[in-house]
Amino acid sequence: MSTYLNRSTLLNTQEATALREQIRQYFHQTADLYESLFQTLVSDEAYYVNSIKLRHPLIFYYGHTNTFFINKLILAGLITERVNPQFESMFAVGVDEMGWDDINAQNYNWPTPLEVKTYRASVRKVVDQLICILPLNLPMDWENQWWTILMGIEHERIHLETSSVLIRQHALHYVQKKDTWRSCSAIDTAAPSNSLVDIPPRLITLSKSPEHYGWDNEYGNFESECTAFQAAKYLTSNAEFLAFVEAGGYKDDSYWQEEGLAWRHYAQAIHPTFWVQQGDVWKLRLMTEEVAMPWSWPVEVNYHEAKAFCNWHSANTGKQVRMPSEHEWYSLYAHAGLSDEKVRGSMNANLFLDHYASSCPVNTYAHGDLYDVVGNVWQWTETPIFPFDGLRCTPYMMISPHPHSMVVITLLKAVRG
Repeated sequence: MSTYLNRSTLLNTQEATALREQIRQYFHQTADLYESLFQTLVSDEAYYVNSIKLRHPLIFYYGHTNTFFINKLILAGLITERVNPQFESMFAVGVDEMGWDDINAQNYNWPTPLEVKTYRASVRKVVDQLICILPLNLPMDWENQWWTILMGIEHERIHLETSSVLIRQHALHYVQKKDTWRSCSAIDTAAPSNSLVDIPPRLITLSKSPEHYGWDNEYGNFESECTAFQAAKYLTSNAEFLAFVEAGGYKDDSYWQEEGLAWRHYAQAIHPTFWVQQGDVWKLRLMTEEVAMPWSWPVEVNYHEAKAFCNWHSANTGKQVRMPSEHEWYSLYAHAGLSDEKVRGSMNANLFLDHYASSCPVNTYAHGDLYDVVGNVWQWTETPIFPFDGLRCTPYMMISPHPHSMVVITLLKAVRG
């Protein structure tokens, strides 16, 4: 599986010829992996049926990442001619759940998957040629036209995650298993008993090194004195969350914030999105299959569910628990002895598709006296996004690639109790 997914390219750490080739490999491996994601669809029909009503059908996302490339390359002045003007209008704008979003299928005359595949091949040729001939002068920063190429690659990697969730939300008869997207087989292992670990105080400094590509909201500087606290040894497992479900947590309004309550009523949620109840039997929907509920895996919930669980847990134990702040999460990261260099290496974690295209038991990957500080699932914090001191906007993109990316990702995240 990991033959597809190299780590993101380090900038300004090697000479230009080697960096050019590394970026080229990274581009093609990303494109190959994204193509393989859509090979899990069994028919053309699967491209046109909406997985959920608040998103475009998958045919849009198949073409969108390459349209993004072309539109940004034109904005940067790297190309002057479009590959397919019709596609580059149709596939340009996703869904941000705003009133002006157009998700009416009758307003779109979608092309065939084969036509989009041909378009993707044409765009790949354009980008590959640019990578081969564009002058590369170091050091590189976001004023450099190469930044647009890196942005296009990383944007497609965002959609690896968001599109995989849409496939997971598709009806089972539209999808099929593929070796590249292999799930963990450790389904019947018992969930460990959770406990609290003491985390000492430390100064947390948040900033992004210019040696790494990033979105503009990641740069700048932020410092915070993080006081001592305790954190759960393991991510909250499906077994732990079942107690909340069985206690009527989805029916008791007192555990839910106003926004969460509105979401719960809108979604008519009575359990996590990917849980499937068949009589007294629970199953879990993975990307391309349903399996017996793996109780030892981390629960996958949105922020509202995580918040309600913490409120319920606090009420039932008499101990105040919550999700960590962003700087507290970085304190966990430091406590575990992790660093960007270690995470980029051969990491002992369910990360980068090195092991699975699913979660795995919460007691599989130890990071010091904690588990899954990185990897296995996305983790919620209590900190809304905010600008660091010195924030500037990149010339080619405002703040983040597009808000709808973050909405879908929430379904992948888990709460550390």
